[in-house]
Amino acid sequence: MKLDQDFWSDKYQSNELGWDLGGVSPPLKAYVDQIDHKDISILIPGAGNAYEAAYLWEQGFRNVNVLDIAEEPLKNLKKRVPDFPDHQMHREDFFAHQGSYDLILEQTFFCALDPSLRVDYIDKMKSLLTLNGKLVGLLFDFRLDDVGPPFGGSEDAYTIDFKKRFQLNTIAPCYNSIKPRQGKELFIIFEKTN
Repeated sequence: MKLDQDFWSDKYQSNELGWDLGGVSPPLKAYVDQIDHKDISILIPGAGNAYEAAYLWEQGFRNVNVLDIAEEPLKNLKKRVPDFPDHQMHREDFFAHQGSYDLILEQTFFCALDPSLRVDYIDKMKSLLTLNGKLVGLLFDFRLDDVGPPFGGSEDAYTIDFKKRFQLNTIAPCYNSIKPRQGKELFIIFEKTN
């Protein structure tokens, strides 16, 4: 199975959106609500319908960028938030994206990538973050297997992979996951320190 633009477009067109919460993820909302500086640059890769981006926009964050390989979710965001700037909506492959961000929000993107791309993902995240920039979000905490997406993983594996490139400020079971994901998510705050 090739997890490319056609794969994800087909998911949106057939309304097979099992990952879509229909609103802001509670853990990410709680994190965003404590951010004081609304001028920081933010990227949400694999943004899907980008409920977090819409929420950030409503809260006064104006330097929010969304990225998705499929066109449909970006159109859905534009319908819901007509004044969201077109130049901050990127329809492209994450690994080709260029930019510099203070914060990157992770919400079901890592688990949607083929596990063979995990080291590339980590390297790319580091390259997109400013010094002391943060990768914040959720990673699934269930056995990694060959069937997916979503692909799982474990705290131990994430720690081994990410600590080579990031300072791991937080990696812990998520206390405020939605009910179907309770006990299956880890909340992360990883910082680029060099």
